[in-house]
Amino acid sequence: KSLKIDLVEIDSLAEKVKTYLRENKSFLNPQLNLSGLAEQVEIHPNKLSFIINEKTGNNFNEFINGFRLEHFKSIANDPEYKNITILGLAYESGFNSKSVFNSYFKKTVGKTPKAWLDSFRN
Repeated sequence: KSLKIDLVEIDSLAEKVKTYLRENKSFLNPQLNLSGLAEQVEIHPNKLSFIINEKTGNNFNEFINGFRLEHFKSIANDPEYKNITILGLAYESGFNSKSVFNSYFKKTVGKTPKAWLDSFRN
C-alpha cells in the first residue's frame, strides 16, 4: 500500500503533530519514539515519518530534539531553574544523552550550551 497523501493533508497533519507536541510536551519523555508518537497522534508511523521528513527535512530524532532544544532554552533562562546544571536542564528537556545534547546543540545553535548560556547570564 503506497503512501498517497496530498500537500494539504501533509500541512494539516504536520500542524496537528506540532500542536500536539506543544500542548502535551511528550518530547520531554526521553524514550519517545516514532511509533509512540504515531500512536498518540493517531497517524500510521510510516505516514508520520514521511510527514516529518517532507515538512522539516529532518528525521524523527532531529524533529523531536528541536522541541527539546526550545524547551531547554526556555527553562535555561528561567530563574526557577538557575541552580540546575546544563546537563540537568538537558535531561529535564527530554534529552537522554550528554553527547547527543551537546552535538545537537552545537550543530543547531552554533555554540556550545555553556557559551550560549554564558551569553545570557553575563
